[in-house]
Amino acid sequence: MVTATAATPGTRKQFDWYSRDCENYMLKGISPLLGPDLLATLCRMGHGDELVLADAHFPGESAGPSVLRLDGVSIDPLLHAILPLFELDNFVDDAVVMMQVVEGDIADPTVGSGYRELLDRYVAKPPEIQFLERFSFYERARQAFAVVMTGDVRKYANLILKKGVTPPATIG
Repeated sequence: MVTATAATPGTRKQFDWYSRDCENYMLKGISPLLGPDLLATLCRMGHGDELVLADAHFPGESAGPSVLRLDGVSIDPLLHAILPLFELDNFVDDAVVMMQVVEGDIADPTVGSGYRELLDRYVAKPPEIQFLERFSFYERARQAFAVVMTGDVRKYANLILKKGVTPPATIG
C-alpha cells in the first residue's frame, strides 16, 4: 500500500491510494494520484495512442515522448487509478505490454500477477499481457504518446497501455 501525507490548512491527512472512498479528494471518484497533467494527458490521447508507465530504472527522459514524473509512486496504485478511466484497445492483441525479462536476470513474479489482478478487476474483457524484448520495448516507448516515470524500483515493472475508444454508454 502506498500512502502520502498531504497538507491541508491546519491539518495533515493520509491518502490511501487503494481506497475507493474519494469523498475528501478534490474530484469525486478520481484518485489524487491523477494530477492535472496526467488527467490532461489521458484526455488528449486518442484511440491507438500508447502510455508508458515506467519504473524508476527506465530511461524515460531519453525515450523521446513527453515525460510526466510521479516519483515516489509505484505502478500498481497508479494502474489502479488509471484503469477505471481508461478504455484499453480491444481490437489488438497488444493493448497491454510488459518488458520481457532479459535472459539470465530475475524479475519479481508479483509484478505481472499484480497487473493481471488489476486488469481483471477493471477491464470487462481483460487482454493478455504481451511481452517485448528490452530494446524492442524501448523502441516502442519512443513512439508512445507519453511516459509516466514512477518511483517503482521493481525491475521489469514497465508497462505500455494502448488506448481504445471510449464506449458511448460511459460518456456523459
